[in-house]
Amino acid sequence: MALPGDLPTIVTPTVELRPFCSGDRSMIQEASLDSHIPLITSVPSTSGPAEAMAFIDRQADRVDSGEGYPFAIVSATSQDAAGAIGLWPRDLRNGRASIGYWIVASQRRQGLATEALRAISAWGLGLDQIHRLELYVEPWNEGSWRTAERAGYQREGVLRDWERVGGQWRDMFMYSLVEAGEN
Repeated sequence: MALPGDLPTIVTPTVELRPFCSGDRSMIQEASLDSHIPLITSVPSTSGPAEAMAFIDRQADRVDSGEGYPFAIVSATSQDAAGAIGLWPRDLRNGRASIGYWIVASQRRQGLATEALRAISAWGLGLDQIHRLELYVEPWNEGSWRTAERAGYQREGVLRDWERVGGQWRDMFMYSLVEAGEN
């Protein structure tokens, strides 16, 4: 399957990955209060409804521009938006895309991130142009790297001073998942 021009909805028994909507404002506002999410994402560091709506609008623009595929993670049980996950085809000419994800504090420890990561990974590896998915996690972020490992990603090593976070260069664990049958 070729890269889609629209964001699909991906449904599993546990989560639904769908485009962001205005009803996700309160979840974005909660994320803006997190000490880490605004540092590593484009979530605003202020929690007003206008800032949350601007974030939601930017997500649709990312699909339209071809920058990437940002999904809201919705709990199938509660129907509440719990976080975000995105596939970013920045190195598509080499068959690679990266994934990033986060869950708001009130929705953590329910397995939503792991299930969302499995779902987007299966979808991404089903696209013709992608054979390798990568994600980068700060070493201290045990919840995130355990999520990656539960979803089948393999840690490849540490990338020293890989990314600026909060104005400082930070090391990142590099994780990957490749198509079945690939080495």
